[in-house]
Amino acid sequence: MSGGLLERDVALGALEAALAGAEAGTGGLVLVSGEAGIGKTTLVRAFAAAAADRARVLLGACDDLLTPRALGPLHDVVAAAPGGPLAAALERGRDEALSALGAELSTPGRPTVLVVEDVHWADEATLDVLRWVGRRVAGLPAVVVLTYRDGEVDSAALRRTLGELQGPAVHRVRLEPLSRSAVALWSGGTTLTTATLYAMSGGNPFYVSEVLAAPDGAVPPTVVDAVLARVGRLDPVSRSHLEQLSVVPSRVGLPLARALLGDLDAVGDAERHGIVEIREHALAFRHELARRAIEGALTAGERIRLNARVLAALLAQDGPDPARVVHHAAAAGDDVAVVRHAPRAAALAVRAGAPRQGAGHHEQTLARAHLLDPAEHARVAEAYAWTQYHADRPGAGVAAGETAVRLREEQGDPEALATALASLSVLQWADLRIDAALASGERAVALLEGRGDTPARVYATVFLGTLLVNIDREAEAITLFDTALAAARRSGWHDLDGIARVFRGRSLMQRGDPDGLADCDAGIALARRAADHQGVMIGYLNTVCGLWRAGRYDDLGRYLDAGAAYGRDREYRTLDLNREWYRYQDLLRRGDWDAAEAGLTAMRGPEPGDDGLDRFALPDLARLAVRRGDDGAAALLAAARASSARSRSSFTSTTTALAGLEHGWSLGGAVARRAIADATALLAEHRGPGRGQPRGEIARWLRRVGEPVAVPAGCPEEWAAGLRGRWRDAADAFERLGAPYERALELAESGDLAATAEALEVLDRLGAAPAAAWARRRLRALGARTVPRGPQATTRAHPVGLTGRQAEILGLLADGLTNAEIADRLVVSVRTVDHHVSAVLAKLGTTSRRDAVAAAARLGVLAR
Repeated sequence: MSGGLLERDVALGALEAALAGAEAGTGGLVLVSGEAGIGKTTLVRAFAAAAADRARVLLGACDDLLTPRALGPLHDVVAAAPGGPLAAALERGRDEALSALGAELSTPGRPTVLVVEDVHWADEATLDVLRWVGRRVAGLPAVVVLTYRDGEVDSAALRRTLGELQGPAVHRVRLEPLSRSAVALWSGGTTLTTATLYAMSGGNPFYVSEVLAAPDGAVPPTVVDAVLARVGRLDPVSRSHLEQLSVVPSRVGLPLARALLGDLDAVGDAERHGIVEIREHALAFRHELARRAIEGALTAGERIRLNARVLAALLAQDGPDPARVVHHAAAAGDDVAVVRHAPRAAALAVRAGAPRQGAGHHEQTLARAHLLDPAEHARVAEAYAWTQYHADRPGAGVAAGETAVRLREEQGDPEALATALASLSVLQWADLRIDAALASGERAVALLEGRGDTPARVYATVFLGTLLVNIDREAEAITLFDTALAAARRSGWHDLDGIARVFRGRSLMQRGDPDGLADCDAGIALARRAADHQGVMIGYLNTVCGLWRAGRYDDLGRYLDAGAAYGRDREYRTLDLNREWYRYQDLLRRGDWDAAEAGLTAMRGPEPGDDGLDRFALPDLARLAVRRGDDGAAALLAAARASSARSRSSFTSTTTALAGLEHGWSLGGAVARRAIADATALLAEHRGPGRGQPRGEIARWLRRVGEPVAVPAGCPEEWAAGLRGRWRDAADAFERLGAPYERALELAESGDLAATAEALEVLDRLGAAPAAAWARRRLRALGARTVPRGPQATTRAHPVGLTGRQAEILGLLADGLTNAEIADRLVVSVRTVDHHVSAVLAKLGTTSRRDAVAAAARLGVLAR
């Protein structure tokens, strides 16, 4: 008896229901998860076989390669059905592949079933594709089935993907170990006679099958022992063939298998013993655990020899996958083959939208840099530096960029050196090395002075301009952008026109010129036409930045949403998070403090390298903590001050100074004196056009802490009215802007009993404890007979720092609700719930919803 599908009726039913829906025109996505050996492959293969008469079945898998293949599952689909539109699209890049895949899943006549196995090994580009499909599958006549090991969800990109796959079209199926009675039924015994088997296997179907195949009824102590016992019963030739196959992860295409083994009858004995199986277009171990067990038993010398045979066979084929070539070259110790093929593998990965996979291939090349000539070494180092930038690892990017600059200096080519310096300047800025960034950028431009309108000169000029905008030297930046655009027209090199136009527009908006938005729109359009995805993402980020700095909140939302929509299918994490920072600031401004905190907390993230984003998140988190009167406010404010000092940008220094003023307003004394000194110095820096907004807000808060400041030039009316004592006008202006906290403060300062009572109600609702306490004192001073007590304080802070809304959402997660269902229950957006869930996971130190619920239960903080 086979136990492969015992106790899997519910899972099969979910897959069958999804197929029935696709036949009726409503597609579905099924996530099948579970531990290794639990039967995910057996389940989906049985479903695929049963569905073959009713649907087109497309099979793909992710591989456990040294660096995963970019879009590997789509290449599997193409290998099984060559010549279609998807094959041609894959050669042109990820965006074209998305359109072609949509067409594949929309084939008329009968539905399509797409199975992608082992998503825990997926590359970034594949994850982008899966998110894209997940958002559209409901409107397609298709079923998409994804399998993954839920205990191996290690990367942030995979967690993000699994978190975004939500909604009524998405179904989750988790396979559990077999029950004791199922193991007994499978083995032909009783629950009593199979007690040892069940205890050893834990109900894992793969382990049970291996133990049952062991000779003399022995129960091997481990899966590896069980597999090796089965292999040991084969003849020596069959064993040697299995050893050869074991060094190829996942599956072996039939052409490669024939090249390695000759006649496939050579593995007939292993096939009859259930160790390997011939699938469509490939030969594979029945389970990856079996392959690993055999490979792990090889000596180091055997692994090198067998990988060298695979490498030779791959290189004898036409157009081998370079990622596979690099994997086996590295395993064979063939350094020459690695440096020959890894740069192409990296370029293909980056083009497909998988910069981290590109970085992995570059790392293989750079580890063998002694085999490269200086020019090639410099090219690889520069390319690697940019992949690190997009993965938000600026420190590693700076190190690679410095290597490229050193090599270019040795070569004596000023244009190549200037390009390397300009690239390095951006990475240094991202790593908060501001002086070094300016020095690199200025040197790059100076090197090419008087050398004509070359692409290198345009490149260096544009990137120095971007640095100057970021440190508020907009007038100089505009001159550089005009110079670069003129040089581009004369030279005919227009690759950076879009970025130059966007930054020029942002510079104008920051100087108070509303026409700058037209430049930003033009720059984004140029980047879109050129399919410059990085340029488009940079365009949306900097347009949002300019709008925020100009106080144009009505325009902000549509650019935030357009940028998020464009970035959703692309893996530019640093640019995504930087843009979303403005959304969280706007949520804070509009009084949605829980959502703002959730987004800012998630923005900091759990992965190494995220510290570079603290400069954005920390000041706002500090200001929010001050407004709530949190115990950790002082520590957050100190961290924000240190980070802002390193960044030297008014983006963060202004928010930090304002947080300090609010803290000083609450506490007085030395805290207030320090805040006044910081803010007064900053106010003097906010001179020139376009600085009215920060000048006005700083001045208003300085007045609140007792400083006799005048209404600054260019001060927006909402701040100016308050400074002039016209509280009603100020409150009305903030109401129009949708800023309840600032409106409440103006009402509370009015001296009017009714207005102050209204302010207290708003402040209590926001959770602004220090301001609410101050408003209560104002009411008593105004002679109010009764003063509302406000929300009852909890007797102690939440043990893991969850807000009330976050604790509520944690309880709904424990009830098994999806993000979309939680959003419906709480009448908020799915995006808001996404931010809350990310913050809950971060505060509990977990990476999955299930682990978060388990951790909360252990800590006794699960609200139900």
